[in-house]
Parts: sequence; C-alpha cells; structure tokens
Amino acid sequence: MVTHLAHYRSHGEIRWGVVVDGGLSPLSDTYGTTAELIRHGSDDWRSASRRPVSLHMDDVELLSPVTRPCRVICQGANYRQHAIESGMDPDARAFNLFFDKTDASLTGPRASVARPSHVRLLDYEIELALVLRKEVTEPQEITDKNLHEYVFGVTIANDLSARDVQLPQGQFLKGKSYRGFCPVGPFLAVPEPDEFPLLDGLALRLEVNGGLRQQDSTANMLYRPAETLTELTTFCNLSPGDLLLTGTPHGCTATTPPAVLRRLTTALLPEDKLWALFIRTNLKKPYLAPGDVITAAIHNTDRSIDLGVQHTTITTP
Repeated sequence: MVTHLAHYRSHGEIRWGVVVDGGLSPLSDTYGTTAELIRHGSDDWRSASRRPVSLHMDDVELLSPVTRPCRVICQGANYRQHAIESGMDPDARAFNLFFDKTDASLTGPRASVARPSHVRLLDYEIELALVLRKEVTEPQEITDKNLHEYVFGVTIANDLSARDVQLPQGQFLKGKSYRGFCPVGPFLAVPEPDEFPLLDGLALRLEVNGGLRQQDSTANMLYRPAETLTELTTFCNLSPGDLLLTGTPHGCTATTPPAVLRRLTTALLPEDKLWALFIRTNLKKPYLAPGDVITAAIHNTDRSIDLGVQHTTITTP
C-alpha cells in the first residue's frame, strides 16, 4: 500500500508524519533532511502508519517534503501537447531536454511566492516530481523493474518561470530559480516496489483563481522515468533526496509561434528587437500577477496515490 508522508511544523518543532484519514500520525524520530528520512526512516513510518491520527492537518504548517541541500533537475517539453505548443514535433524528438533549478527556489506547498519586481511574465508549470532514493556515481541501466531502487517517491512541484528572463536571455537556470520558484508538496507518496506502475496513470491539474489552466495524464509523457534516469546517470551524479521534475503538460501561458513564422521574424528583425516584440505581445496574456492563487493537484483515479492540493499565492516583493 502506498504510504503518504508529510513534513510539517507544529508548536515550533519540525517533524515528519504519515497521512492517515486526512490527519497525521507523527513519526517517532526526527529526520533533519529528506535524505536522512530515506536512509533511516522506513521502520518508523511503517510503524506510524499503523497508529491512529493524533494531529489534524489544519493544526500544522505543511513544509516542502524535499529539503535543502539537493539537486533540482528538470525535463523540458516532456508531454506530447506541450511539445507541440513549444514549437516541436513530438514524433520527431531527437533528444531529452534537461536543465536545472537551484535549491534556493524550493518552498512549501502553502507558502506565498513574491514575483520579483523586474519580472512581468511569470508563468506556472505543474510537474510530477520524483524524489530520488540512492547515491549514483556511475552510469546505470534503469528499467521499469528496478525503478523502485532509484526512486523513493513522488510529489507535486510547480516550476514557476520568469519567461522574460528565461527566453530572451537564454537563462533557464536564472529565470526558473528565483527564491520560491519551486513550491513542492504537500504530500510525498512512497509506493511499494510492485506499485510503481501506478505512476503511469496520474492526473495532473492546475488552476489559477479557480480557472483551469493545465490538465493531462502522466500516460502522455514522451520520455518515461526509467529511460530518463538511465540517461541522467551518464552525465550526472545523484543523491538521496534529489528531485527530478518530469515536465509539464500543455496550457502554460507562454507559447511559441509556428516554426515558419519564427524563421520569417528572425530574418527580418535583430534578436534584441525580436525579444522586445515577444515581451510586448506577451504582456497581453494572463501571466501570474500579485493576488493570483494557484492550486495544483496530482492523483490517480482511485486515489491510492493522492499528492494533496498545493496552494500558492503570488505577492509583491
């Protein structure tokens, strides 16, 4: 049975607990990092899952179930329709697109996020995030059968992105890493080894101020977790508690013009003028503004995996 864990603060103390019937059953020991929980907490959370609820969710402050320090690795355009809206042909993809966010961007599932004063095109990206299990320092062959040896669990991440930094400057790391630009949680689901196929049927849904913006299924990923992790190990060391964001569905505010139009515009305009036009045009779109509330949820049909609902309010600096 999938175990759902939460990281929380109560009466000034930071603890971990198992989510049971909408409440929390605290673990007996404390674990300072997600890596410590992964390495040493298995017996503790299994025991806690058999105890009755002793805390109500409304009585605690839910924190990110992924702690610093960690790597935050991302995939781009990994859903069929999102690849199309990004100007790519999903049936002719030649490579898996990777980039990073810094762990300074991590924040909790109920925290507000300040839009930097120079950012006008702030966008959202709901993503299924894999929390990695083990130390990897050399290439590995990862398959669906041994995926559980490398992935500890899954949670929700929102890859907030300053498009007017990311795209005109070509600064993915900077444009996606401002403080608070990666809300994570609320719940961390830990499947048993035979339950990992459930990850292939998760529904993702993101709303802004109650209006639907993104909706898709992990069944529509182009590069699946085992394939992605196998490639990652050829050029990247991994550690317990690291985070892999597996891409966002279609429905982002930013879209890419058709390839023919891009080529024509590039031929007629210098690059700086082209990006200035991009920003002017995009200011008319419903990017995130102070006061907006984003809700993000991921679960499967029978809720055997239910990662909770993330609430993020955009504020001024």
